[in-house]
Amino acid sequence: MKLIQLLENLNYTCIQGDLQSDITDLIYDSRKVTDGSCFLCISGTAVDAHTFIPSAIENGAAAIIVEKQVSVPDGITVVQVEDTRYALAMMSAAWFGHPAGRMTTIGITGTKGKTTTTNMIRLILEKAGHKVGTIGTLGAYIAGKQIKTKNTTPESYELQSLFCQMADAGCAYVIMEVSSQGLKLNRVAGIQFDYGIYLNLSEDHIAPGEHESFEEYRYCKSLLFQTCVHGLINRDDPHWQEILKNHTCTVETFGMTGESDLYATDRELTKGPGFLGNTFRIHGLADARIEVNMPGKFSTYNALAAIHVCCRLNIPMDCIQQGLREASVRGRAEVLPGPRDFSIIIDYAHNALSMENILTTLAEYKPGRMICLFGGGGNRARKRRYDMGEMSAKYADLTVLTTDNPRYEEVADINKDIQKGLAKYNGPYLEIDDRAEAIRYCIEHAKPDDMIVLIGKGHEEYQDIRGVKYPFSERQIVLDYYGIG
Repeated sequence: MKLIQLLENLNYTCIQGDLQSDITDLIYDSRKVTDGSCFLCISGTAVDAHTFIPSAIENGAAAIIVEKQVSVPDGITVVQVEDTRYALAMMSAAWFGHPAGRMTTIGITGTKGKTTTTNMIRLILEKAGHKVGTIGTLGAYIAGKQIKTKNTTPESYELQSLFCQMADAGCAYVIMEVSSQGLKLNRVAGIQFDYGIYLNLSEDHIAPGEHESFEEYRYCKSLLFQTCVHGLINRDDPHWQEILKNHTCTVETFGMTGESDLYATDRELTKGPGFLGNTFRIHGLADARIEVNMPGKFSTYNALAAIHVCCRLNIPMDCIQQGLREASVRGRAEVLPGPRDFSIIIDYAHNALSMENILTTLAEYKPGRMICLFGGGGNRARKRRYDMGEMSAKYADLTVLTTDNPRYEEVADINKDIQKGLAKYNGPYLEIDDRAEAIRYCIEHAKPDDMIVLIGKGHEEYQDIRGVKYPFSERQIVLDYYGIG
């Protein structure tokens, strides 16, 4: 493409060179620059790509996009913009032919529940016979094919590439998790979502390199509703009105009170061998009885979000009901099958808030004992370990300390930090460093109606130990124990 075509939706200044230059690719990593490509200088928190301009030129860059004054030899086109991340997003959309416009786009934001809600919507739409693409924590899913991604919301070039692959594969819908970082760093700039969904907000991701304050975190979440056509909002969340500040979309709400456009009543818990779920009735936009094959009140809210958007897409109610009956997400409050009179649940909770959410949710089902198995991530904030220990001691009858991703720390040192949190409530615990052995111990010593909750690994299928990722699947360990393929 011509460089001027890629710049069509940007304000820019051509510092030198020819805007009619032919561009062979867009690159933001100088090591990947090839002849004729356009190199965009991203100013990151750790590295400023402007310093790699000489390397990019040596590798054959035909054009450089900058946001600072630079000195570049004659013969190289230099274009200055206000924000190179924003430029990357807009140029990537042009490079791939604005593929989002070929599909119905649904963006989901919130602290918790994005992955589950994304998969609920996907399953419902597939039940209705549609080809669907998804992008999120578990990677990208394109009409049945799984692709690994680096971030929940990929960098804009990768995101537009995925959109293009989805549209070319015949996907009518794309559903994606829109993270606060994705919004803050302009990864979704240039995409006008047909539907934006807001689930909830709680303190998370407030740290150096992420968000400096809760207020900034909330503001970044709110940006989705300045870039979508229709906003579907959880009215029961205390921050919903702040999220809608400066919104430019139409607004409808869901929740568990009659003030919402779609609301649930008569919620009941359901329980059986290898099954924890809940049922409820919906009113407003639709009237039906709904069964959700996932535990907890948060699953009801996730389901309401999925029902709401699918009603607006005119999906038949029987497809909505069938999809939610079958919905499950790897590593998110996932109840594992097996011939037993107790339950085993895998959950990705990796901080105190997530742990409290899953343990209080499961406590609603009145287990005989709650057995909580977890470890702590190495080379991460130690306070997180204390807090998770405190939550386990508060809600579990027994804690089994084991290995998570120790990275470059000793497991014993990590567990000592967790023990400090356990001590706050004098929580009983034992230590079994080998995680597979710890899981088998819990199964072999479980009693009727117990719940064994495997915390922290979720969908992950590895253990990170001293720079090596060793294959490890909790799910497979349990299935192998029971001889289930």
